[in-house]
Amino acid sequence: MRAPRRRAARPRLAAAALALAVTLAAAGCSGGAGLPGRGTPGSGPSGVKSPEASGTSGATAAPAKGSVKVVRTLTTKLTSPWGVAALPGGDLLVGSRDTGKIIRVAAKDGAQSEVGSVPGVAAAGEGGLLGLALSPGYATDHLLYAYFTTASDNRIAQLRYDEAKPDGLRLGAPNTIFQGIPKGQIHNGGRIAFGPDGMLYAGTGEGGERGRAQDPKSYGGKILRMTPDGRPAPGNPRPDSVIYSSGHRNVQGLAWDADRRLWASEFGQDTWDELNLVEPGGNYGWPVVEGKAGRPGYRDPVAQWKPSEASPSGLAYAKGSLWMAALRGERLWRIPLRGAVPAADPQPFLVGDYGRLRTVVAAGDGGLWLTTSNTDGRGKPGDADDRVLRLEVS
Repeated sequence: MRAPRRRAARPRLAAAALALAVTLAAAGCSGGAGLPGRGTPGSGPSGVKSPEASGTSGATAAPAKGSVKVVRTLTTKLTSPWGVAALPGGDLLVGSRDTGKIIRVAAKDGAQSEVGSVPGVAAAGEGGLLGLALSPGYATDHLLYAYFTTASDNRIAQLRYDEAKPDGLRLGAPNTIFQGIPKGQIHNGGRIAFGPDGMLYAGTGEGGERGRAQDPKSYGGKILRMTPDGRPAPGNPRPDSVIYSSGHRNVQGLAWDADRRLWASEFGQDTWDELNLVEPGGNYGWPVVEGKAGRPGYRDPVAQWKPSEASPSGLAYAKGSLWMAALRGERLWRIPLRGAVPAADPQPFLVGDYGRLRTVVAAGDGGLWLTTSNTDGRGKPGDADDRVLRLEVS
């Protein structure tokens, strides 16, 4: 296993570092205080009292029943879309898992323009160009982060996005900030997102080798938490490690609720897919347990589904609920929250209407962007696939 690459700070990171410092100061984060997902009773961001991880907050619970309306199809004929990042102003960057290309989709009319290709992507099986995320300091540093599979591993790199350059040539050379995440034909994880603490989180898979999920020396089957330049984030369970939680099979979605709790969606095997409330240092059981087992030393999921109804991918938070896209299940799940527990049973929408659903992203007005995933080799693509849908939700 290769260790993360460590480089001297580059000038182009100065703006990101300044933005991160402002973010942390505003959040009151110091020495791990206020970590997203930290369920310590009586503690929370900036010293505000927060609920226990297993309890409820004083916030009003989301209604038991919600609604979803597809208000428009933004764009069509995308190839194996996976990662999505929303630009300031509303346009979307959409990555193609199998081609390694990134496409800009105009929020106004769905027009597509090629941004460029990520060098070194070696797409095979479930691997390729996976998650995308914008730097917290994007307004000044214009950095795009990408998680992708190479010939030897999965890794995370920064790429500068220059809108002034011609179509297809807008991406700078990748600067690898972290490498050595195990790869495989299956279970490459791939979701990345910046948390409310300004740190970069990455969900990984065990690459088809179960033992990696419980191996503290492997980055497979974990959720990783790192600084924007790829170093272990302050307040991690081990100060010298990026590993934030373990015992995962294949993490596909990451999202934070209004109280800064971290949630993750995850593929099970034959019995249960999972929605987990992620605690620093938590062990989520794979491959020892799958689903709710009540076994000491392992954390049970908050909700679980049969794989035929889920095979979950992207995860987003909007209107007091978590929204989970399902691949094999071909539906969008709504999980209303009351603090750290569901306020009611999960509710399915769009069942079978658009085929496999991959990525769901919260929009600025409380709605959602949703991508289909029918050109990924396992779906049945129609003439318009794959597409990006705009949803109104409640």
